[in-house]
Amino acid sequence: MSTTIPFIPDNAPFSPEQRAWLNGYLAGLFSGAPALASAPATQKASLKVPVLYATQSGTAEGLARKVAKELKAKGHVAELAALESFEPAKLAQQEHAILIAATYGEGDPPDAVQGWAAQIQAEGAPRMDNLSYTVLALGDRHYEHFCKFGVDLDLRLESLGAKRIHNRVDCDVEFEAEFQAWKMGVLDRLDAIATGGTAAPGTSAAAAVTEVPAERPHIHTRENPLFAPLVEKRPLTSGESSKQTLHLAFSVADSQLHYEAGDACGVIAQNDPALVDEVLGAAKFTGDEPVTLDKSGSVTLREALRHHLQFTRLNRKMIQGYATKGDCQPLAGLLIPEQQTHLDTYMYDRGFIDLLDEYPGVVEDAAELVALLPKLAPRLYSISSSPAAHAGEVHTTVAVVRYRSHNRQRGGVCSTMFADRTPQGGTLPIYIQPNKKFRLPLATDASVIMIGPGTGIAPFRAFLHERQATGAKGRNWLFFGERSAKTDFLYREELEKMQADGHLTQLHTAFSRDQEKKIYVQDRMLEEAAQMWRWLQDGASVYVCGDATHMARDVDAALHTIIGQQGTLDAEAARDYVQQMKDDRRYQRDVY
Repeated sequence: MSTTIPFIPDNAPFSPEQRAWLNGYLAGLFSGAPALASAPATQKASLKVPVLYATQSGTAEGLARKVAKELKAKGHVAELAALESFEPAKLAQQEHAILIAATYGEGDPPDAVQGWAAQIQAEGAPRMDNLSYTVLALGDRHYEHFCKFGVDLDLRLESLGAKRIHNRVDCDVEFEAEFQAWKMGVLDRLDAIATGGTAAPGTSAAAAVTEVPAERPHIHTRENPLFAPLVEKRPLTSGESSKQTLHLAFSVADSQLHYEAGDACGVIAQNDPALVDEVLGAAKFTGDEPVTLDKSGSVTLREALRHHLQFTRLNRKMIQGYATKGDCQPLAGLLIPEQQTHLDTYMYDRGFIDLLDEYPGVVEDAAELVALLPKLAPRLYSISSSPAAHAGEVHTTVAVVRYRSHNRQRGGVCSTMFADRTPQGGTLPIYIQPNKKFRLPLATDASVIMIGPGTGIAPFRAFLHERQATGAKGRNWLFFGERSAKTDFLYREELEKMQADGHLTQLHTAFSRDQEKKIYVQDRMLEEAAQMWRWLQDGASVYVCGDATHMARDVDAALHTIIGQQGTLDAEAARDYVQQMKDDRRYQRDVY
């Protein structure tokens, strides 16, 4: 009597070696032979695969950790490292590499990676003929240079002789589906290589990108904003404060603009007309010269500078274009890789007006000036209101940027537009930028720990009002920091009232200049380490909002310290604990 041997079909959700083993197992089981004896004797080879990340806010690092973890689970040797710590010469010695690269600012590499990026783009960069690689690029489609650093990195590696394991994928802010598909494709390809296959042949640049579906359009977008009345504008800081912070409320009543607590408000900014006049005067243009812009068609130069072009900050591309056109040797000298630190210092507090003043007569045609300048990007502000508590309104919390450098008074494009050029009752074009990675827990009885110094308090004001309006019973703990309690305690009356009625379970403040030794929110966290650990053990979620360069890094370090010390965990185990919190969406950050 014959027996039909069961089998695992090729389209089953298993790797080739898993299918082979299972088919052998089942064949042995039904034939009466010892089952495990039928398992194939071949064993997959282990690959050494560096997983390198270029990150500004931590997202790329988090994704890289997930990839490295899965590589190790498959038996490969994964080396997780920041891209800036992995010299190009070392990269050239690798056979395989996975790179996850974020784009920051006006299409730039993250701050820490700029020196590395200059090295890889330099004429003397090492050949990469032995390298097989793939790039996951992270970005935001609302910006002109979407995923530019990841794109540049991919194309540069190809030009140096490297071959792709998998096509580059360009991800928008909502990237989970694209990341998962890319990750599985890369892992499958590496498995195939390990079992005797070869790296995929080099794909042409034109075909190198896996297309990602565009985000579902919203009613009001950057291209189609809502012109919303500014119905409230009031200072949150006192007149004696060393800085100015504003509370702004826009009316969205009777509109189709909707948002959730945690989202951001995008504002279409306009440059200061007085500064536009200065640029025109320094460049010796009247402003009436016609110029052509992508999507906008023909406009006057004045209109282009007022509404469409960014010129208050410098970037490498602007310096390079200006230096080449004007044969400006001092500027050209700053562009060599070894001078990256000096270039950063030069660009830090200068704008295009400084180039015009320091190197006059370079730009002689209005079209040339337009070609040198990037597009004016919208500004994003964390929403500080709750749709459940503030129906028909969107609130933002804005620090007005003002400073003096190189004998010139300067200010933030959008924040000074709010403070100086937009009266209450005026209208401004706004839209909603969803942030699905910064959401309150679904369980209304879950506890939340919120850490938001300065204007980082904005989404937490929204969270607190949202939980109060919806009757959420979970505990709420806020760490807030600023310079002085007397002059800079943002939303003080609201927070103290919420604390008095029990809605705000814990409020810990850190006013850095109210005592001889400066105290910051991370110091308050460490002081409350035992209680924080109890909350974490009870399942509390941690949220951080604010400055990415210093605050978020210091808060993250304090969190790791608390978990390590209170949980008696070594450094690696503490990192794993924090990573699990991220995987479970119990550690979310909105940093910039």
